[in-house]
Amino acid sequence: MTRTTPVISSWAGAQEEEPVMKDIISDLRQWCTEGTEFALATVVETWQSAPRPLGAALALSTDGDVIGSVSGGCVEGAVIDVARDVLSDGQPRRVRYGVANESAFTVGLTCGGTIELFVTRVDDNLRSLITALTDAIDHGHAAAVATLITGPHQGARLLITDPTTSGPPADTGLTGELEHAVRAATQGQLAAGRSAQIQLGGEGPHCLTDVTVFVEAYVPPPRMIIFGAIDFAAALARLGSFLGYHVTVCDARAVFATPQRFPDADEVVVAWPHVHLDQVTLDERTVLCVLTHDPKFDIPLLVKALRRPARYIGAMGSRRTHADRLAALRREGLTDNELARLRSPIGLDLGGRTPEETAISIAAEIIACTGGGSGLPLSATDNPIHRC
Repeated sequence: MTRTTPVISSWAGAQEEEPVMKDIISDLRQWCTEGTEFALATVVETWQSAPRPLGAALALSTDGDVIGSVSGGCVEGAVIDVARDVLSDGQPRRVRYGVANESAFTVGLTCGGTIELFVTRVDDNLRSLITALTDAIDHGHAAAVATLITGPHQGARLLITDPTTSGPPADTGLTGELEHAVRAATQGQLAAGRSAQIQLGGEGPHCLTDVTVFVEAYVPPPRMIIFGAIDFAAALARLGSFLGYHVTVCDARAVFATPQRFPDADEVVVAWPHVHLDQVTLDERTVLCVLTHDPKFDIPLLVKALRRPARYIGAMGSRRTHADRLAALRREGLTDNELARLRSPIGLDLGGRTPEETAISIAAEIIACTGGGSGLPLSATDNPIHRC
């Protein structure tokens, strides 16, 4: 039997499901290359208003250097003390801090959430894994790391990359049915692009004893495609890059679509928008922002976009433009369900006027759409601040 704990994300940006150890992976690789001894603490479970998401990591070297964060500062001091103990005796530890814990206020986790950490000393096997993981990320490949956090092989790790897989280090003891179960669970999370804590064993067929596995799934950044090479697009490209998207700006007018005008975009494409859309792969994380507000560009593009997978499809224009656009799309045969996916006029009502302010309103709507937020002031709602 396999039981998966749902991902609980503490922020609603582009990569809310991506483990944030990626934030420090380059520094970790440098420590591995230099032979630095260090302990690694990773968030493997969160509840309620946890300050950081699954996969958040902090590393402590034997020289006392610290990189990363597991709580935004709330419990870092206590975690560093645990990491020192792990460096001293080499024994991995699971620790939990939360509002229900009598030590919550002592260590500073007063936000109402709970986090569980797995802290381990980095050995040669983990150094090799970090290096291989960094290589996969650098080449844009999806990868997942499975860490056994309970059971007789606590601390053992398995790296799986897509499309190829790498086996476990020879001395971890992950062999036979246990290896098969861990590998299958990890591949499942990698395919979904989600990090999660998974329980294996119990009544299941794969292992004789219960084990808990934390799977960190690393996937390439989601795409943001901005159609319309205008000033608003430049501001939105900056925000999209900041939020972790791979940003493309597309426009059929070569005089406007230049890399010099969009330095924050990963690519600038000169093409008719609907033609370019046919040439790219979209998925459920893709964001499409149509800023051209010109029917000859908008209508052919939206006819295709609203029938393809995407997390967010927004179009700029006045309310009159929106009404005319809907009528034109209906004449093209789009259904009410397809039209319901369109966010238009694009953005939240923030009262902004400048390109930068407008970009913030668009980004805010994308974040709300991604995280399931209402777009209302937090003071006007009773919802949890950080959504499960």
